[in-house]
Amino acid sequence: MTELINFHQAQFMLSAPSLKFCPPDTGAEIAFAGRSNAGKSSALNTLTQSRKLARTSKTPGRTQQINYFHFGSPGLRLVDLPGYGFARVEKALKKAWDAHLEEYLQKRTSLIGLVLLMDVRHPFKEFDQAMLQWAVDADIPVHILLTKADKLKRGAQQKALLEVRKSIEEVADTVSAQLFSSLKGTGTDALTAKLSEWYRPYQAT
Repeated sequence: MTELINFHQAQFMLSAPSLKFCPPDTGAEIAFAGRSNAGKSSALNTLTQSRKLARTSKTPGRTQQINYFHFGSPGLRLVDLPGYGFARVEKALKKAWDAHLEEYLQKRTSLIGLVLLMDVRHPFKEFDQAMLQWAVDADIPVHILLTKADKLKRGAQQKALLEVRKSIEEVADTVSAQLFSSLKGTGTDALTAKLSEWYRPYQAT
């Protein structure tokens, strides 16, 4: 059984406007990605039990840089990537964000896993599908968080989860999915277990 990591120790490390400003490409990091209204920052705050670790806002698109957090273990990091697909910003700025995101995903060798967040009510939008396909092609494991589960009744939650799991059956060896709610804390234990499993080979013994 994988020993669970205590993410409550997580602390802000730095914000990088582009790949060249990221920390040295060593160790292991897991990135959180999703549309700008999917609840990335809220999920990170719930995982780490910190209301202020990741910046949240009612205005989608506030995460404009690659934000790094460390949590005690040498070389292990969490990454909050810029949101995509919904940010209310100028087109030129959005284009620059997308370019930095693509560069990070293609070139960051310490990236060991991707947490892909989707609103449970609206999964697999165009950008979500593109992100998932990129990760599968790159052999990067993906864990899908179906966020805002509290917005649906239990039956509708389970139906949405089953539909998503059915759609990823062909890549089930590297892609998994679960329900999540930052408001209720639903799914936090399962997320902690998945990330701990991914980090285990990289932890200092």
